[in-house]
Amino acid sequence: MRVLGFMTGTSLDAVDMAVLETDGEAIQAFGAAGERKLSEPTREIMLEATRQALKWPRGAPEPAIFAEAARAGAVEHAVAAEEFLAANDLAWSDFDLLGVHGQTVLHERPQAGQTGRTVQLFDAQWFADRTGRPVACDFRTADVAAGGEGAPLAPIYHLARAAASGLAPPLAVLNIGGVANVTFWSGGDEIAAFDTGPGNGMIDLLVQDRGAGRFDDKGRYASVGQVNEPVLRALLAHPYFQAPPPKSLDRYDFSLEPLARMELEDAAATLVAFTAEGVRRAFDLMGETPREVVVTGGGRHNPEIMKALAARLTCRVATSEDHGWRGDSIEAEAFAYLAARTARGLPISFPKTTGVRQPMTGGRIVRPTSPEGPANA
Repeated sequence: MRVLGFMTGTSLDAVDMAVLETDGEAIQAFGAAGERKLSEPTREIMLEATRQALKWPRGAPEPAIFAEAARAGAVEHAVAAEEFLAANDLAWSDFDLLGVHGQTVLHERPQAGQTGRTVQLFDAQWFADRTGRPVACDFRTADVAAGGEGAPLAPIYHLARAAASGLAPPLAVLNIGGVANVTFWSGGDEIAAFDTGPGNGMIDLLVQDRGAGRFDDKGRYASVGQVNEPVLRALLAHPYFQAPPPKSLDRYDFSLEPLARMELEDAAATLVAFTAEGVRRAFDLMGETPREVVVTGGGRHNPEIMKALAARLTCRVATSEDHGWRGDSIEAEAFAYLAARTARGLPISFPKTTGVRQPMTGGRIVRPTSPEGPANA
């Protein structure tokens, strides 16, 4: 299948897009990839949907803003994709399937016998009608309903991507987005994965809260700050780090309160150390040292995070580009791959990646209501 995958992360930065040719097992070819920054109105509505989601009691009707945000997200994806298609001499009809993650506004892991909650907003029916193509979406809900964490979902793609590059186990793939997650590949089809702790999310929130921009560009604040060791120890005392894997996080699971009285630069440096130490502890939990960790996601652009990882880990720390991977497109590629697996009824989550009892299929396919092709906006 030729699939166009989409991803919007919790950083609310951009719609990422990537073309993959795959049967959901092997990768036959990599097509074009690109991104379009989120418009400010869409970003604001997603932020408000997130604020309301965080206050949403279990059992209560979902906030009315969810439907509005889901449509806004779908429109944003359509505008981004149509620019992308035009720039790459492509048409909607070139694709067998579209794979869309949607915008996460809430993710709560299962605890004390209570199933988790996860919400990814996207109006898939509108998008299918707009594009005239079937849309694979809603990848996490089934796993959560079955008692799984619902995250991370990219590990099966990490395995396929590593195999396509001829990489050998033991290998780790570390994605640093708003939250950081790691996939451990021991050999064969044996993978394990979980969220290690914060990624860029807390640093972004810190910088935004201080009115200093949207993110710490190239780590410039952290680079001149000093790590506050007592505050770092307090952050690491969070019970999440003692919990056994598989496990998952929301970017809002940790508070900025311990850093409130610190200078911006010192707070940023401390959060960089927090991210890196979370990864180191994840490696300790696995009890296995890979020969290499391949870092993907926006965090690899922060030199301070990369330095901190190299200082704390005993294996080689490489970027995705070191192996010819498109580091900014890995998650969009992953959801193209997961879409193909969904279409074929192949599992996308596993006991050692989300904690679900047995390998599970996931996602659903939404088809256009009109067979006549793409509709007008």
